[in-house]
Amino acid sequence: MKLCYQVATPDVAVAESVTAYQGSLQKTFGDLAAFGYDGVELMTIDPGKLNWDEVKKTAEDLGIVVGLVCTGEIFGQLGLSFADPDAGVRKEAVDRVNGIIDFAAHLGAKINIGRVRGQYRPGVAHEQTEEWAVEAFQAISDYAAPKNVQIALENVTIMQTNFVNTMDEARRMIEMTNRPNFKAMIDVFHLNIEEKDMYEAIRQNADINIHVHLSDNNRRYPGNCGMDFPKVIQTFHDVGYDDLFCTEIFQYPSMEEAAKRSIAYLAPIFEKVYGRKCRA
Repeated sequence: MKLCYQVATPDVAVAESVTAYQGSLQKTFGDLAAFGYDGVELMTIDPGKLNWDEVKKTAEDLGIVVGLVCTGEIFGQLGLSFADPDAGVRKEAVDRVNGIIDFAAHLGAKINIGRVRGQYRPGVAHEQTEEWAVEAFQAISDYAAPKNVQIALENVTIMQTNFVNTMDEARRMIEMTNRPNFKAMIDVFHLNIEEKDMYEAIRQNADINIHVHLSDNNRRYPGNCGMDFPKVIQTFHDVGYDDLFCTEIFQYPSMEEAAKRSIAYLAPIFEKVYGRKCRA
């Protein structure tokens, strides 16, 4: 088990809607290491603008891991997706994700697929949308396989997309894609909204889950609202999950406070459930 915090790389435009620590990597990595986090999850758009060796060395020098690289802002800030009716847009989305796969391979990290998968659109048959998405999922999986990069399809609430909201829907896409390195991740914020029983959804999908996002049920730092984190974390432990947990939250009331309050609340829970401290 490792507790991570999401970090936006400098190529991502600074915005209040970004659910990540923002600034230079020396500051963001340094702050989070000092707060006690085991690692980071990176949010990037154009990793070609980054010095990959510097990113890797900065993390190594601070003793933290880079566990996963997010692709969400490829859709969020560029508007690209795998399910766009325009074939050129679909190709650019795949090319962008492949660039992030190269970056992740250099760091020894996974990647996720969130909103970049796209959505169902009026006038486009659902079957066509799914066909385009699966073609892209297979293409990026085949590109990632020889680089030993795993891909995690994220469950996302209907409030952000109408395509792959529940874990059952994620499992169906994974089965259609039929690639061993294309699996799922669980975001408890989305899970809490979309599932009848979020704990049962964790149990039923333990076999395909390779990453976890944490936030309270108002998308702010854990402990801020009503999510039952002791039960959530205990459920993941009970099904044998022992990989990365990462906060993905609005930076409220500030980046520093959100990060400090998250780990102050979560660290004792992880120590009780998993029997070891963060950065152990």
